[in-house]
Amino acid sequence: MPYDASRRSLLTAAAMAAVTAAGVASYAVGGGPGQPHGGPRPDDARPGDRPPGPAPDRAALRRLVAGMSLAEKVGQLFVSRAYGHSATDPDPADAEENLKLFGVRTAAELVARYHLGGIIYFSWAHNTRDPQQIAELSAALQRTAAGSGSGVPLMLSTDQEHGAVARIGKPATLLPGAMALGARHGATAGGPAANAASAAAGAGPAGTGSTAGNAAGGDAAGPDAAGKGGADSAGIAEARRAARIAGAELAAMGIRQDYAPVADVNVNPANPVIGVRSFGSDPQAVAALVAAQVRGYQGAGVAATAKHFPGHGDTETDSHVGLPVMRHSRAQWEELDEPPFRAAVAAGVDAVMTAHIVFPALDPSGDPATLSGPIVTGILRERLGFRGVVVTDALDMAGVRQKYGDDRVPVLALKAGCDQLLNPPDLGLAHRSVIAAVEAGELTQERIEESVLRILELKARRGLFDAAHTVAGQVGALVGIPAHLSAADEIAAGTTTLLANPVKLLPLDPATAPKVLVTGTDPASPSGTTGPPTVVLARELTALGCRATAVPPARAVAAAAGNAAVLVCTYNVPEGDGPQRTLVTELLATGVPVVVVAIRNPYDPARLPGCAAELATYTWTDVEMRAAARVVTGAVRPTGRLPVPVPGRYPLGHGLAYD
Repeated sequence: MPYDASRRSLLTAAAMAAVTAAGVASYAVGGGPGQPHGGPRPDDARPGDRPPGPAPDRAALRRLVAGMSLAEKVGQLFVSRAYGHSATDPDPADAEENLKLFGVRTAAELVARYHLGGIIYFSWAHNTRDPQQIAELSAALQRTAAGSGSGVPLMLSTDQEHGAVARIGKPATLLPGAMALGARHGATAGGPAANAASAAAGAGPAGTGSTAGNAAGGDAAGPDAAGKGGADSAGIAEARRAARIAGAELAAMGIRQDYAPVADVNVNPANPVIGVRSFGSDPQAVAALVAAQVRGYQGAGVAATAKHFPGHGDTETDSHVGLPVMRHSRAQWEELDEPPFRAAVAAGVDAVMTAHIVFPALDPSGDPATLSGPIVTGILRERLGFRGVVVTDALDMAGVRQKYGDDRVPVLALKAGCDQLLNPPDLGLAHRSVIAAVEAGELTQERIEESVLRILELKARRGLFDAAHTVAGQVGALVGIPAHLSAADEIAAGTTTLLANPVKLLPLDPATAPKVLVTGTDPASPSGTTGPPTVVLARELTALGCRATAVPPARAVAAAAGNAAVLVCTYNVPEGDGPQRTLVTELLATGVPVVVVAIRNPYDPARLPGCAAELATYTWTDVEMRAAARVVTGAVRPTGRLPVPVPGRYPLGHGLAYD
């Protein structure tokens, strides 16, 4: 029968009131794999955690689902992009892009047409100009959802990993990324997993770094959180603190799902897509940090999403542009890739994102994991006991589109056990294809409702049925506030890793006002709001007492004479000769001491001639450049430890201190 406004109003008023009331305890307290899934459990609580609230009333949610049309149910499964900074009044170019892709001009029309379950924000879709605008966009989209279809609120999401992937920039707080936090945590000493990870990268025995700070107490992170050698509790606490700050700011902007943390264990230096987005190469250390960030995000009221299951850390193909093949055996997967996801599930993670990778040891069919029943249902659901929302990685990525057409991919993802279908390339085709699969009997109504119920439970758990869940006035009180910015600098201070200092060039003594040249690579800021890194580094060095000047590489050799040191920012130096290696070689020939600052992957020093000093920052955002400057001048002592081995140069856990 046609869906009329009066039926929607009654459903919204009655069912949603029941959803937000104290309901049945459908998520019992328990521990370990297989426990009923939910938010932070009482035994996981930390001081300051936001209570998870009453358990969702599943009976009320079932009534809500039962009142939906098939089109509305299917719409709840999709999370789509939409162009524009405004829900109803985008810039003309964004309106035209929406019209070309979706047949509507505005994000509000898109939500109403497809009864969408969610919208994902991207900077390149012009959704994220500034925090206040984001909050207003979120509020307007939620008003649209409340006034159309079944009235179910949207799950608004983004990829705010921090570090190398950040969709929202200044004036929001930008925090150190995963590998920088891994350096802050310090390598876990000993244990077969750590040794296997180090050996896989060809760097000799693992666990040779400092284990200082491996004290008892602090944040325990579940049964898989710490390796056999213990865990740096301070580093875990800082990872959780970073996620709590990030989550609080996202929630203030109306974003209640973050596609973070990355749970991949990066054991392949040639990995083109993960790298510094991973906490490191030691599975137990990664597990500890993933669990800590899950608790941080969800303690702030934002759904965390562990990704990319079953593990994307040892691939040499970017799944955005191709279909990677993971060559680990089942035993290697259990030792290297599984622990962080198991720890995330034990920590009560709300969502897990699948990877568009082929993993023959887990499923020999050749299907990517996103479309694999043996992986999504057999391993994630049954082996790990995950009961939350499974979200696909973006369905417009090449890795999931090579074997099947865009009409089949969403259907096969649902058959495999996924719930949320993220960013299909053709939303209309995907929506129609799922409906057609139900009408043809390939998918049952019960299967669709199973996923819709999980999605609605997540929305209820994260407070989206509360009318006050998006308040634009919260932005000024929470986003980019001095306390958060100061915390970001405090966390970053322990991340910079001093890799080499053979002639004791560092720290430079600012009391002598040394003249310093800064040059090298200036990659674009992840959020488009920071940098360029050489300028930020030079500015901070000057503020600390140096006379620092940033110059482009073409002028660096001529300008080197007379400087106490030349700092060269390098970015993913390739094997063999290239412009970055040539620049360092030519600067060394001037006789001026050269300091290499690896501002992304820390593998650069192994591909360059030895220099007077070598540092790794793991990210090129302002907060990490400021931290590096403080280390260079001795304003803070270097304490970071390599969370990955640098093949042929440094083992896992390596890091120097000043005498």
